[in-house]
Amino acid sequence: MSTLTQRSSGLVQRRTEASRSAAAADRERGSGDEDYEPRRGEEPEDDDSGDSKETRLTLMEEVLLLGLKDREGYTSFWNDCISSGLRGCMLIELALRGRLQLEACGMRRKSLLARKVICKSDAPTGDVLLDEALKHIKDTQPPETVQSWIELLSGETWNPLKLHYQLRNVRERLAKNLVEKGVLTTEKQNFLLFDMTTHPLTNNNIKQRLIKKVQESVLEKWVNDPHRMDKRLLALIFLAHSSDVLENAFAPLLDDQYDLAMKRVRQLLDLEPEGESMKNNANELLWAVVAAFTK
Repeated sequence: MSTLTQRSSGLVQRRTEASRSAAAADRERGSGDEDYEPRRGEEPEDDDSGDSKETRLTLMEEVLLLGLKDREGYTSFWNDCISSGLRGCMLIELALRGRLQLEACGMRRKSLLARKVICKSDAPTGDVLLDEALKHIKDTQPPETVQSWIELLSGETWNPLKLHYQLRNVRERLAKNLVEKGVLTTEKQNFLLFDMTTHPLTNNNIKQRLIKKVQESVLEKWVNDPHRMDKRLLALIFLAHSSDVLENAFAPLLDDQYDLAMKRVRQLLDLEPEGESMKNNANELLWAVVAAFTK
């Protein structure tokens, strides 16, 4: 699959007090509590505790925000990776919210990419896109693998009987979510032969906090151990890279900071998902998505 290839491009930006307080809260309730299910609108995000809940973003929204051009309000026309990357975000988001897990590996241990995705809970998440993906996964028998779900939800299948699994207009729907949260606005742009709806940035503070959080995770706050990192932040780094938008977060860095950030990102990319998934406190589905994009 053309979009599931490993990229050598980058990602990163600094971390805020918001991310520190969120990480501390995660440790208090147990950062490995994959069954933690936030209430509607209550996601364990890295925002400041004083922020309104509307400014807390899902993984999909964070990846899209990193990929959006601030003034133009759309993603690069040359980016053919973000579509599948956003589907990977959905799977990990559902896993972190305790809705999905991988099937048991059994006596003969299967590889991550051979194991099926199982619905652990069908409780609504409060997010329409996540609930739509969850319903597809719950209703599908026999179950599919992580890589199959990324392809099916992206519409990248040759089987016409499975085209109904495709989630349509995902970027536009995520952008509208960000408009509702006060991060973006909506405009019409004329491109000679057609008009296109765009979503320029209106709240730069939220994007700058996101960029800073990514940068600091591989610079000042680097811990040299993925299992000591917040799972959501770790997933963001992998998925931003797989969606080819990490470079946007690293662009403002000085040359020596950029080189160090990219060196540490490559350390993460060189990890073996199979081995990492067997360590204590690991989220197997997260590492299965990583395996699907870096195999």
